[in-house]
Amino acid sequence: MELKTKPFGVINIDEKQKITFTRGIFGFDNIREYALLNASQWPFFWLQAIDVPDLAFILIDPLIFRPDYTLDVDESDLLDVDLNPGDRDKMLVFAIVTVPDDQKKMTANLQGPVIINREKRTGRQFISTNPKWGVRHFIMDELAEKGGSKC
Repeated sequence: MELKTKPFGVINIDEKQKITFTRGIFGFDNIREYALLNASQWPFFWLQAIDVPDLAFILIDPLIFRPDYTLDVDESDLLDVDLNPGDRDKMLVFAIVTVPDDQKKMTANLQGPVIINREKRTGRQFISTNPKWGVRHFIMDELAEKGGSKC
């Protein structure tokens, strides 16, 4: 399938990269079809809206910079994407990244994790029930605190 993107131009994607968001992403509820793409720089991914070339989200696995991250979402909400808390091997968990002009100040939203069912290729953004996780975790600072390598 051919996909028009802002960062990569026109690319071909496999059907397996398509993800249907049952409720959209917060603030973009009416956009339900996305493609999960490898970004040009690890550890980031792109979540590209299929029908809106100018809409894409940068994603990161929160465990990369917060190994203590816990997925604290309501069990009943997980059912919306056909998952249970014990289904960790069936899910991909991401945080949405915001990159300002000073990239050293990029943040990740751990309060609103994006969870994707790998098998069904459905996803949803959730709200964490743990007040420890905020909307602005400074990725580089937290990597440095943990002694991790820079992204």
